[in-house]
Amino acid sequence: MNLYLAVLVVIVVVLLGVSIARSRTVKDKTDFMVAGRSLPAYVLVATLLCSWIGSGSLFAGAENAAQNGFAALWQPAGGWIGLLIIYFVAPRARKFAQFTLPDLLETRYNAAARVMGTIAILFAYTAICSYQFRGGGDVLHLATGIDNTVGMYIVAAFVIAFTALAGMSSVAYIDLFIGILVTVTTLIAAPILFVKAGGWAGLHQALPPDRFQVMGHLSFTKAMEFFIPTFLLMLGNQSMYQKFFSARSEKDAKIAVGGWIVGTFVLETVIIAIAVFGNALYSGNPELAGKPRETIPFVARHALPALMGSLLMGAVFAKVISTANNYLFSPATNLVNDVYCRFINKDASQKRIIVLSRVSIIFLGGFALLQGAYWTSVLAMALYAYTIYSAAITPVVMSAFFWKRATAAGAVTSIALGTFVTIAWNYGGKNLLPAAWAERDAIFPAMAVSLISLVGVSLLTRAPRPQQWAPFMANSESTNALPIDAAEVTE
Repeated sequence: MNLYLAVLVVIVVVLLGVSIARSRTVKDKTDFMVAGRSLPAYVLVATLLCSWIGSGSLFAGAENAAQNGFAALWQPAGGWIGLLIIYFVAPRARKFAQFTLPDLLETRYNAAARVMGTIAILFAYTAICSYQFRGGGDVLHLATGIDNTVGMYIVAAFVIAFTALAGMSSVAYIDLFIGILVTVTTLIAAPILFVKAGGWAGLHQALPPDRFQVMGHLSFTKAMEFFIPTFLLMLGNQSMYQKFFSARSEKDAKIAVGGWIVGTFVLETVIIAIAVFGNALYSGNPELAGKPRETIPFVARHALPALMGSLLMGAVFAKVISTANNYLFSPATNLVNDVYCRFINKDASQKRIIVLSRVSIIFLGGFALLQGAYWTSVLAMALYAYTIYSAAITPVVMSAFFWKRATAAGAVTSIALGTFVTIAWNYGGKNLLPAAWAERDAIFPAMAVSLISLVGVSLLTRAPRPQQWAPFMANSESTNALPIDAAEVTE
């Protein structure tokens, strides 16, 4: 067994061990979905970082860096700015303390908003999960030589199995281990690769000048197509809100965001830098031709000392597993909590809820795998998933916390149209448009339709009652609000 494969095996064994150990703590729905609301700040920092930095950073970011150099930082920069706003939202989210984001949507709007939000999240999160599977397959290919597609199926099977074991408790404590591993390995690997590339002089000799410019060869519009979807995904990210619902206290949630801001700025900058250094070293390598997304695991395999390279490859693999775990677990809780328990069987036993949650994980994992087989570009799929979420979910979530006048009718219309425009645009609709538009991302048309419908319909319908918006406002005394039945909401 080569060293690279051995490290991957050790990581898999550790992850399974943590998952099995934490599965013994799962007694009821609260334990499975929000870890018993017991997570301290240091665990929250790790799990927030790990759920955010996955294939979207390690593979889509590398693909972006190969095309645009350091201008690829426009993509993670959207998340950094979004976090500054989240710092003020986190305590309010923990104060609300339900289970899922559609819980929030129904309390603030109505049951239809819960259902529409659940549909949008299922599409976006299974898409995000799918390219984690593809990224994991790439790592297994580089470590063992097996076919990328076979590797993708192996990773999918593993992720589905251990996500189903212990739910949020498993996710959070696995992320603590992975967060430490990724931080240490990337911070050590970056300077080694920088020196190997010949420092700044060597980088400038190997790469075009625009790879070191703020905008590179990007137009402002293209830079915003990277920035805005990431920014809006951060603001409305259900996985993040579930972590806040899992916090031990409002104070822990707010402290965790502070640590998350520092961690994501440092790690995502280092990841882009590693990809740029790798591109300088291997831009003409035939093994990377047509597969720039594999740059980071490729340099781990070929440019670093064996031990360091195997640890970095292991860290990349662990991050992919962790992010897939987060984005598979989250929509599964939506199916059970927001559909089954809310509309089908309100009196379901705790045992039945846990069993159905595990079945939902298996079903959604299969759906994500189908999407992974359809798409070839991780960067394109990341932007597609981010745009669905940005257009459909983020506007209504931010309105819940900051705009009292937003109504249920406005929210439902916004979610429905934001989801429809994004999916239609990406699955053939843009081919009917002029060539200049066909190359554009869906974010601008989808967001325009979503925001116009949210504001326009809200202003044309009756203002919501104070009991609907009070639980989400900064100075409100209301806590732990229960969903308002759709029949009680008058628009």
